[in-house]
Amino acid sequence: MSSSKFDIVVYGATGFTGQLVAEYLAARYKGDAGLTWAMAGRSKEKLVAVRDAIGAPANTPLIVADASDPASLKAMVAQTKSVITTVGPYQFYGNDVLAACVEAGVDYFDLCGEPLWMRQMIDKHEAAAKASGARIVFSCGFDSVPFELGAFFVQEEAKRAFGAPALRVKGRVRDMRGTLSGGTAASAKATFDAVAKDLSLVALLKSPFALTPGFEGPKQPAGSKPFLEDDLQSWAAPFMMALINTRNVHRSNMLMGFPYGKDFVYDEMVLTGPGEKGEANARLVMAANAGKTGPAAPKPGEGPSKEERENGGYDLLYIAIAPDGRQVRAAVKGDRDPGYGSTSKMISECAICLLRDTPDVAAGIWTPGAAMGHPLIKRLVDHAGLTFTVEK
Repeated sequence: MSSSKFDIVVYGATGFTGQLVAEYLAARYKGDAGLTWAMAGRSKEKLVAVRDAIGAPANTPLIVADASDPASLKAMVAQTKSVITTVGPYQFYGNDVLAACVEAGVDYFDLCGEPLWMRQMIDKHEAAAKASGARIVFSCGFDSVPFELGAFFVQEEAKRAFGAPALRVKGRVRDMRGTLSGGTAASAKATFDAVAKDLSLVALLKSPFALTPGFEGPKQPAGSKPFLEDDLQSWAAPFMMALINTRNVHRSNMLMGFPYGKDFVYDEMVLTGPGEKGEANARLVMAANAGKTGPAAPKPGEGPSKEERENGGYDLLYIAIAPDGRQVRAAVKGDRDPGYGSTSKMISECAICLLRDTPDVAAGIWTPGAAMGHPLIKRLVDHAGLTFTVEK
């Protein structure tokens, strides 16, 4: 690792999200002589075009690597300390990249929202990653960094307010302007297709503890139907990304040694407002969720314009509830559309945080929050447009 030419390789840099990651690194870390990074993808010509389009230096290293050519992936991995991969769905294109990183002891960051594939990779590679020194960090974008860190942040406040963490936390989406990525939609479709072909996977997909091998916690809220949430005076609708976010929050709790307790209960919903209008909006959200994996869903490689990305944003509410009914509330907000503008910044800062701020994190398969916690929150606030605040 000490002889690695690069700190980070962005694999998939010619794709829509990968290009945004490369653009962010080129702009944010311009002139940072301490950070060496390269762009990787299937086509040298496309890499050159993207490098020029994003204003990266002409001497930015370019690496040709293809998911269908494992040898090219191994050659790419051999040159770097860490890989950011935006090439999904990961169940189709992630196996060999991950395996190469595990074998070489190289750190790995992705945007995965595919719990079945993640569990398969945990079962297959965790012991080998610990042996080789690789730190594998899944879900470094909108799924699931703001949600996982939101739970972490509100629990830290609960410890101050209650003297102990809360066994019950609610995650609620108050506002979300922008789109989920085409990769997220494709990953969801691929996961459901995999389950349709192998019905034995249904139980694992439905389990809130799919990513906590060997641990099964208490019954969790189903989150599958709209309901009136009295304490928030709002209707709540199912949140499409709860399927991955809740699993990552429970994995974080396990990886950190169960600071939230082994009886921890967590769910995520979308708040749609009070009264009949709120109920109608909740039903519209239900219908929209179905469309996000259908023919009208965005395709991988597609995405919003720069103006749309910059005009997007999100506002997430976290509520920690003590046994006596007392509550602590916190907000996590992002300044760009979630699926692209904010995600590209988050995964970049996850990689740099592990490299610079938390280099002593042990090898293994991690969630971002469990691996990096407070240093990652600070870096996201300082550089990536996120805010974490306690609400009265």
